[in-house]
Amino acid sequence: MATFSQWDQFTSQIEPISSVVPYMIASGNHERDWPGSGSFYDGKDSGGECGVPAETSFFVPAENRAKFWYSTDYGMFRFCIADSEHDWREGTEQYKFIERCLASVDRKKQPWLIFAAHRVLGYSSDKYYAADGSFEEPMGRESLQKLWQKYKVDIAFYGHVHNYERSCPIYQNVCVNPEKTHYSGTVNGTIHVVVGGAGAHLSEFGEINTTWSVFKDYDFGFVKMTAFNQSSLLFEYKKSKDGKVYDSFTISRDYRDVLACVHDGCEATTLA
Repeated sequence: MATFSQWDQFTSQIEPISSVVPYMIASGNHERDWPGSGSFYDGKDSGGECGVPAETSFFVPAENRAKFWYSTDYGMFRFCIADSEHDWREGTEQYKFIERCLASVDRKKQPWLIFAAHRVLGYSSDKYYAADGSFEEPMGRESLQKLWQKYKVDIAFYGHVHNYERSCPIYQNVCVNPEKTHYSGTVNGTIHVVVGGAGAHLSEFGEINTTWSVFKDYDFGFVKMTAFNQSSLLFEYKKSKDGKVYDSFTISRDYRDVLACVHDGCEATTLA
């Protein structure tokens, strides 16, 4: 559990950024998890905070701040922020919210659709996930991947494990595009990105080299996305130590393909 002085120190550190741009957070294990608090995991990582300091210190457009899931639009981006500390499986209240968030976006105005959660509900080669062969939180993507595909989610972000990793566009555990630096045309898959190198200790990768992992980095860093228009996006991963770009890719597409897929449905095409 963090003391109030630690919260004050942290908010002071981020103030130069959070005071001038929207600063949207996702609930994580260290903010929420505690037995009897309603946490999905019922762990003790929050030290008894039960989400209260995070939920009261940061404003997010959630209908119920005790259930820290919400949507927000910023420029040409729609962000659907999940709360990985509450149940997200099919049929739950949060699952229904996630589908509403993805389905309700006007992709003429927000053509780039982003999913985000603290824990890795997609894909990660972190040694703990690799050890049990799941490469995800237990039950992480089983319910959600049908929504990512149906609504053409472009990129899914996660933290929790303290490293950086990017996948190819992926659906049902299979890459649908082998390119590493440029994706063009209709991309029937979601790119999953772990960007957890914001602080604390770094997390080691497992020894298994997964076919869907495009880039890994055992270092501190952050991600920047630039949407030039409805059809062109630049993604950059930069290291904290020097601000230089160490991984990047571009997406070029006709956004009308996205509209057609969302309306009529698109099947994933897999590689032999």
